[in-house]
Amino acid sequence: MQVGSVTTPFGRRSMTLAMVASQVMAQELEPDKAVDKWKLYRALCEARSRLGVTDRALAVMNALLSFYPKNELSEENGLVVFPSNAQLTLRAHGMAEQTLRRHLAVLIEAGLLSRKDSANGKRYARRDRSGTIDEAYGFSLAPLLARAEDIQRLADEVVAERLHQQRLRERLTICCRDVSKLVETALEEGIGGDWEAIHRHYSALLAALPRRPMIGQLAAALDEMEMLREEAANRLEIQIKTQKMGGNHLQNERHIQNSNPDSISELEPALEKKQGENSVGEKQRPLEPIKAFPLSMVLKACPDITMYGPGGAISNWRDLMGAAVVVRSMLGVSPSAYQTACEILGPENAAVVIACILERGGQINSAGGYLRDLTRRAEKGEFSLGPMLMALMRTNTSGERKAG
Repeated sequence: MQVGSVTTPFGRRSMTLAMVASQVMAQELEPDKAVDKWKLYRALCEARSRLGVTDRALAVMNALLSFYPKNELSEENGLVVFPSNAQLTLRAHGMAEQTLRRHLAVLIEAGLLSRKDSANGKRYARRDRSGTIDEAYGFSLAPLLARAEDIQRLADEVVAERLHQQRLRERLTICCRDVSKLVETALEEGIGGDWEAIHRHYSALLAALPRRPMIGQLAAALDEMEMLREEAANRLEIQIKTQKMGGNHLQNERHIQNSNPDSISELEPALEKKQGENSVGEKQRPLEPIKAFPLSMVLKACPDITMYGPGGAISNWRDLMGAAVVVRSMLGVSPSAYQTACEILGPENAAVVIACILERGGQINSAGGYLRDLTRRAEKGEFSLGPMLMALMRTNTSGERKAG
C-alpha cells in the first residue's frame, strides 16, 4: 500500500481504518468504469438497511450527486464534488449545518464517501488555462463508484426478500381466512368436534405475531396455520362422507316407503301439516332448532355479559340466562319479545343473542326491534348464531392484539 496516496482529514477530525479502506478501494478503480449515478442512488436507497445508512444521510448523498455535472460517475470525468456547506444545505432541503456534518460522517463511515481535504480545509477546484479542473478538494465519490456492484447486489437481495415477505403475508392472510370460515361453517352446521380448540389455536397464532413480523416468523406462522387448515378441512371432509353414506341409506328407505301403495301421504294429502304448525294450526318451534354453542366460546365473543352474572361471573348456562334477563330489561326489550325469542330460538340461544346485542352496544338503535327481527328470521330458517359469534370473536381478538 502506498501511504502517500491516502489523504487524512483536516483539523481535529480523526482518521479511521474504514476511511483508509475506502480510499484504498477507490484507488483500485478500473479506468473505464462508469455507472449511472441516479440508478446507483436508487440501488443505494434499496440497500440502505444493509449498509447502515439513514434516510437523512441518503438525502445528503442525493444533494452531493446533484453537484456532479455528468449523469455517469466515472474517473475520466473526475469524482470530487466541492460544494460549500451553504450550497449543500440548500440542496438538502434546508438541513441544519450541524445535522449535515453528522450525516456526512455517516456516509464516510459506511464507506460510500471520502474526504479529500485541502491544506486549509476549504473545498474548491483548481483549473488550468483551458478551464479544465486540474485538482479538486472536497468529497470524493470514488468509494461509491468502487462499491457499485456490491450495492446493486445488496439492493437485489433486499428487493427479493421484500417480495418473499409479501408473498408469505398474502399466503398467511388467505390461510387465516380459510381457517376462520371453515370453523364458522362447522359451528353453523353443528358439526361435532372441538372447533373451539381450533379457533383458540388460530387466535393464539395471530396474537403471537408482532406488528412487523420477520420472514422467519411469518414462515413459521404460515406452517402452523396450514396445518390447522388441513385439520379443519379433513374434519369437514369426513363429515361430508359420513352424511353421504347416511343420505344414501335414508334415500333407499324413503324409496321403499314411497313405493307402498297404502302410503298415508298419498291417500290423505289434506292431513299433511304445514311446517311450523301443529294439528290445530298453532305455531310451534322449528323442527331443527338453532344449535347451542359452547359457553366458553360465547363468553369469549361476548365478555361484557359476564359482569351481569351472579357475583360478576358466569360459570354455567343458568347464570348466562339469568344475566340475559337483567340485560334484557336494561336494554328496553319487552318481556313478550324476549319470551317469543325463547320459544323460537330456545332459552340458551335467546340469552346468547341478548349477550351479542349488549356487546355491539351503540351499533343497534332499538334492541327490542332487532331481537324481534332476528326471531322472525330464525323462524323462517334465515338466521344462524354462528356468523354473529365469529364476527364478535374476530373483533375482540383484533382489539386484544392492538392493545398488546
